[in-house]
Amino acid sequence: MLKEHSTEAAALNTAAPAVSLSEIQSRVAGLYGIEGTVRLLAAERDQNCCIEQADGQRFVFKISNQSESAPVVDFQIAALNYVAESSPALPIPRVVPTLSGKSCENVTWQDGSTTLVRMLSYLDGVQIKETIRTSAQRRTMATCLARLDLALQGFSHPAASHDLLWNVSAAHRLTEQLESVIDPERSRLAGKFMARFQQHVLPYLPALRAQVIHNDFHLYNVLVAPEEQDRITGIIDFGDLLYAPLVGEVATAAAFHMAGCADPFEGPAEFVAAYHRTLALTAAEQEIVTDLMATRHLITALISEWRAVRYPHNRDYILRHNPAAWEALSQMADLSRNDARDRLLAEICNGRHP
Repeated sequence: MLKEHSTEAAALNTAAPAVSLSEIQSRVAGLYGIEGTVRLLAAERDQNCCIEQADGQRFVFKISNQSESAPVVDFQIAALNYVAESSPALPIPRVVPTLSGKSCENVTWQDGSTTLVRMLSYLDGVQIKETIRTSAQRRTMATCLARLDLALQGFSHPAASHDLLWNVSAAHRLTEQLESVIDPERSRLAGKFMARFQQHVLPYLPALRAQVIHNDFHLYNVLVAPEEQDRITGIIDFGDLLYAPLVGEVATAAAFHMAGCADPFEGPAEFVAAYHRTLALTAAEQEIVTDLMATRHLITALISEWRAVRYPHNRDYILRHNPAAWEALSQMADLSRNDARDRLLAEICNGRHP
């Protein structure tokens, strides 16, 4: 069981809001002067809705989890505004103010619950998970992420270092969760990679550069044009934003490209090389990026299995990355750290460690 005193554990232990669509429709009209139909969007911790006006214009209305703190919501809003100002060409959502000019609002619902709400612009496009992955698409994704990280350089906020279990650089906090893995082979895998993280990564993280990162740049959160599927039209879901080592950003994103190729390192190697061309990784970051890629799969497996048991009604969404995570750990299990590192960095250093 995850420790309840953790802020993020509390968020994962708190069910997502379940406000009726009719009540949402009424509140949106009152707060924003926007009238339209409401439909639910997939989400894990919050309640997200698409609001569509009669003229076809759409917005995303976000009802935060009750455990989400106001400073963290303000952090996410401030980051979006900062990127919109520093790099306006990046396709990120824009914050839509209320009629009174506020970027978010506290709302008390009919059931007595009180949550923070906010409105964002809606970005058109197809989630990359629905497309056929290509090398060109992966490289475009990586370049876009590097541009986003460059845009976030220099951004700071009091809540940037908030508690977040979806942080590869803090994976050791999930050690107790290893006991809940029943399958012997999976338990062995999880223990192996947790030990690798604690021995070869954790001691070196404090010396690495850090900044605010997106931290969830995966195939569900990047949109492309339907007719041009290597052209990115949207970067969404800034809910896992935090201040952390930059290399964790690259590793987290690269981890989602292990599936879909005969060689599980082909996609991640293309991704990391393209990112490196726009925002170069240091030698120290290159040394541990592969370990952190495995760590992302590890925390995905551990957190999703625990969440799926707790919230079976949302099981399919919670477990969407779980099978791929276990498969990736299996594929990496028999490789030495050096061999895995060199395969991931093949396009950067031609298979030789720098």
